Amino acid sequence: MNGLLRGYGRGLTLAFFAAAALWGLMLIVLPQLTMLERAMTAPARALDSSAAQMLMRDARTCISVLEGYASDAAKPSSGLAIPSLSGPAAPSSGLALPSASGAGTTARPYILQCDRATTHTALVRSAGEPRAWLDETYGLPLLSVSDSAPIAEQKATAEEIGALARDLYGELKEREAKANPYTLENFATLASARLIPQSDARRAEENARLSNRLLALIGLRFEADGQTYERIGLVTLTRTLVQAVIATALALLLCYPIAYKVALATPPRRAVWLFLGLVIPYAIVELMRIYAWTTIIDNAGLLNGLLQWLGLIGEPIQFKRFPGTVFLVIVYTYVLFMVFPIYNVMSTLDRNQIEAARDLGASPWRVHRRIIIPHSKPGIAVGTIATFMLAAGAFSVPRIISRGLQAEWFSQTIYNKFFESPNANTGAAYSFAYTLVCFALVALFMWLMRTRLKDFARVQ
Repeated sequence: MNGLLRGYGRGLTLAFFAAAALWGLMLIVLPQLTMLERAMTAPARALDSSAAQMLMRDARTCISVLEGYASDAAKPSSGLAIPSLSGPAAPSSGLALPSASGAGTTARPYILQCDRATTHTALVRSAGEPRAWLDETYGLPLLSVSDSAPIAEQKATAEEIGALARDLYGELKEREAKANPYTLENFATLASARLIPQSDARRAEENARLSNRLLALIGLRFEADGQTYERIGLVTLTRTLVQAVIATALALLLCYPIAYKVALATPPRRAVWLFLGLVIPYAIVELMRIYAWTTIIDNAGLLNGLLQWLGLIGEPIQFKRFPGTVFLVIVYTYVLFMVFPIYNVMSTLDRNQIEAARDLGASPWRVHRRIIIPHSKPGIAVGTIATFMLAAGAFSVPRIISRGLQAEWFSQTIYNKFFESPNANTGAAYSFAYTLVCFALVALFMWLMRTRLKDFARVQ
């Protein structure tokens, strides 16, 4: 702090800290608080008031369609009749769909909203809770719109159901507004077990796989009452973290020799060309670099074409199904985030220390273990953390490269919760939990590496 004040003056130092605080507040604290609030709020569709509201809307639509149907039926027929699967007396109207049950057995065609207009509507309950119904839970009479009753009677029933649902909806909304809106149910879905329907032969085959044995060992897969259950959310989370760790390890194994070669084992003039070789591919946008890999690994891509031309394979290899392909593209995509931090720290090492160690008879491995690696530890830590976080949050690489032929990554699961299904609250819980888990792993890594935050200042 004193150094900043002496170097930049009080005004610039305060401006720097104010900008950093504003950045942290706007881009980290507030978004995470918003995400946490959404994660701890029950989705609207899970509230009982939503079931009453949906029933009210269905009854209203049913009444509207029945009125249109009755109006059409009262009009005299003119011109040629249009054949219908439900018989000659079933003109189409509104949302009604023709019934295939035959003429004379129904008073109206099938109408989805009338079929759903019943007080015996299921309520949303958590896994493990007994099923609940709207009429039984709130003491409503059992009413439903029978398609065999006269139209007027159906309409009267729908109006009665709509009135009951409207009153109940208002009562439930008032009750829910006074209740505590926060719950941990969305987080609990991450660990909930799902039934995996399998035949006995298939179950025996799946249980013999090493990956499923490991899942069973840590409690993510188990059997109960002769059925197989799997905690799918945690399985996806664990698998993604393991894959991110493997991708980070591959990047470190690849980038450490490169950084050493550029920083300490190459004259400065040649190092410039090595850097150019690393940087030039990154002049192309990331998506284009990822799509370029699809032209290499496709069934009719460059790699399969080369192998077939050499006569090494007869049929194309399905590289899209190999997890190693995703690892390779992730390493390629984020390799600079590993190389530069290591290089920046390694280049500050006095080469005389290396020469002195060699003169004293130290082997190359001993020089790296006792001199270069300890000196480069902050760069290795920063590069590893950056690459791990990018790999754990990778979305475009697994989606484009695997194209659905491999198990999805957790980032894809979160995306699907937000945008492919109406589970934004659950997606927020998944996202917040994932952030906490990643932070915990980073903190554990820093503790193992004996790295402190101020050591990162050496990575410039």
